[in-house]
Amino acid sequence: MQNPFLSLNDQALSLLDGANPLLLVLGFGLLVLVWLVQRRAASRQRAEADMRFSELLRAQAEMQGRVSAMTDAMGSRQAELNRAINQRLDGMSHRLGSSITEQTKSTHDNLRKLQERLAVIDAAQNNIQTLAKDVVGLQAILSNKQTRGAFGQGRMETIVADGLPQGAYGFQTTLSNGLRPDCTITMPNGAPPLVIDAKFPLEAWHAFRDATQPEARKAGSQQFRRDLEVHIKDIADKYLISGETQDTAFLFVPSESIFAEIHEHFGASIEKAQRLRIVIVSPSLLMLSIQVLQALLKDQRTREQAHLIQAEVALLMDDLLRLDERTRKLQAHFQSAQKDVEQILTSSDKLARRGARIGALELEQVPPPLAETRPERSIESRTGLLKLRVVDED
Repeated sequence: MQNPFLSLNDQALSLLDGANPLLLVLGFGLLVLVWLVQRRAASRQRAEADMRFSELLRAQAEMQGRVSAMTDAMGSRQAELNRAINQRLDGMSHRLGSSITEQTKSTHDNLRKLQERLAVIDAAQNNIQTLAKDVVGLQAILSNKQTRGAFGQGRMETIVADGLPQGAYGFQTTLSNGLRPDCTITMPNGAPPLVIDAKFPLEAWHAFRDATQPEARKAGSQQFRRDLEVHIKDIADKYLISGETQDTAFLFVPSESIFAEIHEHFGASIEKAQRLRIVIVSPSLLMLSIQVLQALLKDQRTREQAHLIQAEVALLMDDLLRLDERTRKLQAHFQSAQKDVEQILTSSDKLARRGARIGALELEQVPPPLAETRPERSIESRTGLLKLRVVDED
């Protein structure tokens, strides 16, 4: 920057060339004044510049302080934010770990339960396979007429043998007409035995059950009705013998479902069987009948043993009477002994009182006064110096 004083000096010198000396002095003084004014202005400008520079420095320091405070605040905020983020991350990690652990445990439990269910399913499948083999065997048995009859008779024999005692029934017993029913049951009170037949016509039943067309089903129904009624009539003619068997016989049906179907679709055959006094029974009805017969046989045995029970009760009463008599005698003895004990106690009390009086005896030198009214006994000593006075009291 060019000095203003120098520029003014150059201008003044250029103006003073050829000028008056007074004017030169005035001009020089004017130049000095101008220079002083310019110098003061320059110093004022420098002071203002220094002041502004100081303000700038102060503002810069304040700015640096604010920046430092902001930096510290931002640092603390950043630290708090980092700590909060770390805490949340730790919480999320813990929850996630717990959730994964629980999920893993639940998965293991579900797998274990699944394995158990699979094991149960395998066992059930094995049982189903075994049952299928048994069903195939049963079907093979039932496909043959002789084996099917043996199956029904075997089931009937099992029910009878399980429900009745040995000797209360018989299988294949020969009657007076030479026939041999499947089972005869001994009735109580000397009544004739009850006959049970287990030969049920299953061929016609299977034809009726397996028929799908209405005509075939109708034909099977008619054939089954004829076979059933013929078999009912044969039982009535062969096994109902007056005086030898009961006037009622049982026709055993080896299946509950067949029994229900007969009662549902063949009511006329059921009525004919009732007229001929033939009762069609299923396994459950036969079991119930066997239980009733068992109760009757038990009641019969009880009545047969009633006289023995009465005799035992009479003996028991005799024993009770003897026991009562002996107890009363013992009571009399106890009462007599109690009286004796009371008398002994009375005597012992008297003896105790007399002993107390003897202990209270007084030895006197002089005879007692004549005014004494109580009876006394005196005993003199051998020396004659002492007298013993005995006073009787109650």
